[in-house]
Amino acid sequence: MKFHPQPQAGTPTPWAFPAPERGSLPNGLTVLRCHRPGQQVVAVEVFLAAPLEAEPEGLDGVATIMARAFSEGTDKHSAEEFAAELERCGATLDAYADHPGVRVSLEVPVSRLPKALGLLADALRAPAFSDSEVERLVANRLDEIPHETANPSRRAAKQLSKELFPATSRMSRPRQGTEETVQQIDSAAVRAFYVAHVRPATATAVIVGDLEGTDLDAILADTLGAWKGDGAEPRPVPPVTADDTGRVVIVDRPGAVQTQLLIGRIGPDRHDRVWPAQVLGTYCLGGTLTSRLDRVLREEKGYTYGVRAFGQVLRSAPDGSGASMLAISGSVDTESTGPALEDLWKVLRTLAAEGLTDAERDVAVQNLVGVAPLKYETAAAVAGTLADQVEQHLPDDFQAQMYARLAETGTVEATAAVVSAFPEDHLVTVLVGDASRIEEPVRALGIGDVTVVSG
Repeated sequence: MKFHPQPQAGTPTPWAFPAPERGSLPNGLTVLRCHRPGQQVVAVEVFLAAPLEAEPEGLDGVATIMARAFSEGTDKHSAEEFAAELERCGATLDAYADHPGVRVSLEVPVSRLPKALGLLADALRAPAFSDSEVERLVANRLDEIPHETANPSRRAAKQLSKELFPATSRMSRPRQGTEETVQQIDSAAVRAFYVAHVRPATATAVIVGDLEGTDLDAILADTLGAWKGDGAEPRPVPPVTADDTGRVVIVDRPGAVQTQLLIGRIGPDRHDRVWPAQVLGTYCLGGTLTSRLDRVLREEKGYTYGVRAFGQVLRSAPDGSGASMLAISGSVDTESTGPALEDLWKVLRTLAAEGLTDAERDVAVQNLVGVAPLKYETAAAVAGTLADQVEQHLPDDFQAQMYARLAETGTVEATAAVVSAFPEDHLVTVLVGDASRIEEPVRALGIGDVTVVSG
């Protein structure tokens, strides 16, 4: 029997996060393009500077309805026709609203890029926002809200935002609106929000894929370049304020067999020089199955299937007025709620007293930096990160520099950053579970005043 020779690994080559080429169209639209040889599916991300804080009072969720309505018909196609045209291109179109603004995402084979970009341009230039489609989207959103409330992790996130931010802050309320606000939204409200905040001069398009042989300039001129709109001054960004006084809020779910944990506070955004060390330290604390939290709570004690620590940017600004959510999340069985929290706090105290080990730091760097080329194999992953940089007002080479900084960050620096990120006396703890069974054990821990609210 003759066997083929075993394949051998090639010579490693240096890798860096791809650098985009930046330009603009006559209508003011900023364009970032990135040629990725072999990526025959092109990814397009459009960032619209229509932040949630711009939503009119009493209409929380109007940005979400607008984003969803972009694919529900234009001045050229009905909703059904628009969907059919996308399907003929082999394209997918998605959109969502978050605190920084609205993101519209398109993926399409490069051979169909002109047609698909034309459809995207129509959706941005002249969305139909018909009464019937907006009413349907509002009804769908109202149907989603009870399911989100029933979901323990979503309920915990909603309560944590309410606890951290003042009631006057948009960040204290659900991103996609409440039942009371969503039912007030109609096509006139959606169109008014669109007219006030969506224009090419404040938008950015990111295009990533194999662009060899594609006259992208001509395609853009015929598609997104036809989108017209007035200029606008950048919106002032109010500073983020939060109350992270250590306390516990139990969202009562009588009969629950598990308790959902969400422990958080507000920290710096990616403009802060501590960010790389904070990312590294947080990963050591709870970024993977080998992290400290998992080793204790999952492997040693068997309280949970997994606990994660993470940092998520909420809103970013170069002047330091942005913020991120620093959090620890997981679930445990009801009877283990008190012991699990006690051991979690022990992990934090031990970390502050003894610090991280060099071995923990080295594994984290290997996992974060070493797998980066795999993480960005697709055009969509690259486009998404470039669009993140745009909405967070970061330089185009931020991600590339980020990996260099992670590799250079030492154990002492990472320890200081994660200890500062999760101080044991400045964490707001939200527990979604059976209050009758977990309230007393939690009170006995002394990690903050305990309040019980209805689930």
